[in-house]
Amino acid sequence: QVQLVESGGGLVQAGGSLRLSCAASLRTLVFSNIAMGWFRQAPGKEREFVSGISYSGSRTEYTESVKGRFTISRDNDKDTVYLEMNSLKPEDSAVYVCAANWGPFPALSGFGFWGQGTQVTVSS
Repeated sequence: QVQLVESGGGLVQAGGSLRLSCAASLRTLVFSNIAMGWFRQAPGKEREFVSGISYSGSRTEYTESVKGRFTISRDNDKDTVYLEMNSLKPEDSAVYVCAANWGPFPALSGFGFWGQGTQVTVSS
């Protein structure tokens, strides 16, 4: 069983920053062996991939719209993944959901476990 709990969302003005955290509680998986990721879903839109990180943290991936502004990282000693979001824009507003992958690299098809999400709202 996998439990993912996000925190750190909130309301921020455009240009501001937020840091999201996702604490993982795993029974059948070993956190340091699996990739992690962040997705987001805005009202009326489909869920989209935001960022992913490999099991060791050596490989990271970002959707084009957040490159240079968001940074994903992980602490395998704490079973936690982070998303540092800077220069936030109103279009970044969404529910941000943490996801765990079956494998060591953030292949989209491998994300099979999801958190409840945390709301991020960016005001203009």
